[in-house]
Amino acid sequence: MKNRYGITLVLLLLLSCVNPSTSSNENQKIVERYYELFNKHQWEEMAKMYSEKAAFKDPSLGTGVVEQSRAQIAKKYGELEAIFPDVHDSIVQIYPSDANHIVVEFVSTGTAPDNTKFTLPICTIFTIENGLITKDFTYYDNFEEPTTNEKQ
Repeated sequence: MKNRYGITLVLLLLLSCVNPSTSSNENQKIVERYYELFNKHQWEEMAKMYSEKAAFKDPSLGTGVVEQSRAQIAKKYGELEAIFPDVHDSIVQIYPSDANHIVVEFVSTGTAPDNTKFTLPICTIFTIENGLITKDFTYYDNFEEPTTNEKQ
């Protein structure tokens, strides 16, 4: 019986030494590195920040969750760069949520071949496990027509 209490006490002490903010800090550094690579258009390096297969929720991929490989991720962003050669993301705020989630609010900008410029506010929820992004759930307004309020 004493042995069981001793094991329980040791486990509790070990668990109390785990600092959840350490994971959040590490995950925030991962996300900051991600946007650094994005803005340098280093798609292959950026894709290596994902697990072998990552789950995506992104209006450009449809309405559901889509699994993407690292090669597919690099290809997708290479195609984006072909359309918008100066695509750039500016982080507005990073919100650590818990040990595995980081929410990033950012603004994406770029110029199309016809010199049309865009500015798009975006929010992404990253799930990070074992130092790799396993889920990338991105939300933005994908409509091209302005709403009634914007027309006025």
